Amino acid sequence: MTPGDYDQLHNFIASRSWDTAPLEAILARTADQLVGGPDAILAIDNTAVLKKGEHSVGVVAQYAGVVGKTANCQVLVTLTLARREVPVPLAMRLFLPEDWTDKPDRCRRAQVPEDQQKPRTKPELAIEKADRVLALGVRFGCVVADAGDGHGAPFRHALSQRGLSWAVGVTSTQAVYATTVSLTWPVATTGRPRQRAVASATPVTAQAMLKTAAWRRLTWRTGTKGPLTAHFSSPCESASLMGRVSAGGTPRRTLARFAHKQRSAWSIDQLFELVQVR
Repeated sequence: MTPGDYDQLHNFIASRSWDTAPLEAILARTADQLVGGPDAILAIDNTAVLKKGEHSVGVVAQYAGVVGKTANCQVLVTLTLARREVPVPLAMRLFLPEDWTDKPDRCRRAQVPEDQQKPRTKPELAIEKADRVLALGVRFGCVVADAGDGHGAPFRHALSQRGLSWAVGVTSTQAVYATTVSLTWPVATTGRPRQRAVASATPVTAQAMLKTAAWRRLTWRTGTKGPLTAHFSSPCESASLMGRVSAGGTPRRTLARFAHKQRSAWSIDQLFELVQVR
């Protein structure tokens, strides 16, 4: 196939008759060789691709982060391996909204494989892809995600169950506990055994927790319009908000590591903006 055979290349990529697994394995090995290691991060994100019409697979009016509002678009669940300012895309999976999964005929007309027509949330797709990345031996020290995925407890639990350190965004209304909270399992004298533990304290919203937190101002990189600076709360005061990445080390060192991960995530955002422009 010559470089000018665009139609042949497009037909090859769009065809569903070839197995992508071998190519994904090569991509994972190459990414790991380039940026993999204990100081790398695995960034999970949802990337919108603006579209017109209604025939492209998965297209529907839904939130598009690229424009900050609801728009007609497709949404890709993406996994990217990054170290410092070097991001390498690892995996992408097209999200199918209910407007598609509830209409088998529409999926068949668009040639969506039957095994891909099952309704799945974006966090479920992300965990599925993360399992694939782990199985391929990709090395990283932490998983990061924004509140689009991080607000869901099942997503956070799935990361913890896999022994992964993580730092995810949450909404201001997220119920959280102080790091001193403990769990007990009272023995029921009658009836069925308890299914859930009882916390030693009452949860509060993340916003309320952060009102009394200690804040530090950190700069993690220089952007196109100057230094990128923000305030971060001390993990000693609100470690529950920062996830398992806050375990160990002094507050200053932990915050520095967290800012470093933010720098990598910023580079990833720039990468996908460039891809969409292209």
